[in-house]
Amino acid sequence: MLQEESDLSLMIAQIVQKLKGSNLYSQLERQAWASLQRPEIKLESLKEDIKEFFKISGWEKKLQNAVYSELSVFPLPSHPAAPPEHLKEPLVYMRKAQGSWEKRILKSLNSMCTELSIPLARKRPVGEQKELLNKWNEMGTDEPDLSLFRPVYAPKDFLEVLINLRNPNYENGDSLSFRTHLGLIQVPLKVKDIPELKECFVELGLNTGQLGIDDSTQVPPELFENEHVRIGQKVLAEQDSAAAQQYIRQGSPTALRAELWALILNISSEPEDVLYYEQLKTNVIQHDLLVDSLIYKDVKLTASNDDYYFVFEDYLYQVLLCFSRDTSVLSHFAYNSASPPKSYIRGKLGLEEYAVFYPPNGVIPFHGFSMYVAPLCFLYHEPSKLYQIFREMYVRFFFRLHSISSHPSGIVSLCLLFETLLQTYLPQLFYHLREIGAQPLRISFKWMVRAFSGYLATDQLLLLWDRILGYNSLEILAVLAAAVFAFRAVNLMEVTSLAAAEAVLADLSTLKVMPLLQIFLFATVT
Repeated sequence: MLQEESDLSLMIAQIVQKLKGSNLYSQLERQAWASLQRPEIKLESLKEDIKEFFKISGWEKKLQNAVYSELSVFPLPSHPAAPPEHLKEPLVYMRKAQGSWEKRILKSLNSMCTELSIPLARKRPVGEQKELLNKWNEMGTDEPDLSLFRPVYAPKDFLEVLINLRNPNYENGDSLSFRTHLGLIQVPLKVKDIPELKECFVELGLNTGQLGIDDSTQVPPELFENEHVRIGQKVLAEQDSAAAQQYIRQGSPTALRAELWALILNISSEPEDVLYYEQLKTNVIQHDLLVDSLIYKDVKLTASNDDYYFVFEDYLYQVLLCFSRDTSVLSHFAYNSASPPKSYIRGKLGLEEYAVFYPPNGVIPFHGFSMYVAPLCFLYHEPSKLYQIFREMYVRFFFRLHSISSHPSGIVSLCLLFETLLQTYLPQLFYHLREIGAQPLRISFKWMVRAFSGYLATDQLLLLWDRILGYNSLEILAVLAAAVFAFRAVNLMEVTSLAAAEAVLADLSTLKVMPLLQIFLFATVT
């Protein structure tokens, strides 16, 4: 009991400390000073009167949303004496694996730098700055020669690293025992089984109305949709993040989605946010980074060739180039197992006082990174708002998909959850695919790393991302990946090679997300 109280007080102190540096804090302070002029504020009951004023004027709700937003990314409680690296990742072997993976990425980046004789960063000449500013809204028309650039790594490279992960304290002999995990991921992490997932995703149940399902038996779909839209409008009028998060678990009406996501992520377009975006844009125009070419190359290889997203090419450049300069992203490394890469000013190698984070946001883009932004372009057409939403989505969710950690929403746990679900509930299919050399994870890994972006039809992807936001968890990605295999199980049992299995699962664009999830979770015999 005492431990719980001390944990709570520590959490409150940390959140207060974080909010003190925010824009909201200074706004609240200004409002409190201004309220002293009001006749209803009495000196003898000053504290209570100001609280009441905040409540009536809507500032209390804004504070609640800010606290709720902090809680959603707050690290899992740990021992008060635990060192800072424990907040990043409690397991030493995971930290070591992430550290050596980062060295590999950095080595790849540096060798490309040396091979091409290109500096990591340079100031653009004035003429080049003007040219970039003039074509800022049509960067997609630019065709720079990127043939010599290559992605620093692709998801399949990352998968090989995860396959080789081992816990040195865990006896893992060569002899196959009944308890040996037959999948590719060989680390002992706790993942949920179907009864636990049912409990976790209870709002997805067969008897609950869902957006994304056309044939609800209890209530005609149009009746449920009309009522759901009405409730959604009420949630937005209340401006309550927690209520919006609960509401969106049943899916978001298309017309309300942009506002609901912004409310859940606590994004409001204040003038200073637009100004901050403009500052990042100025940084892009003034300085050229090596990662800019990686971003160009990635957009050209992925989103530009996608039937849904090619029209957003210019938006993607704008958002990702600004993202690479945004030093506020560095704060998420406090709870991310990764650490931002460092570079040194020329001629000062090894001297810490001359070390700088590179890129400035600490995130080196990989093949497919731009697909995290592409679906958001359907919802937000104003660049600074689109940018803020993406940045918040990244520091809450997407970073977990390309860093090695033991977090339940981390990619290692998702891979293990996917393999465990298949092994437990579709053992024949799992064994068959394993025997023909088509380990299921080799096919599904790319879906999960990209959060299914670029694989599902956009309307279905947005329904899936509704649930990620609603449950503040990425576990649903692993459940959907297993559900896809279950859905195509009959065809997969016929295949005799990895290439044939990949062909069966090559096109997911016709799949409906919600029926698949419901059937797998709630209609599977457990």
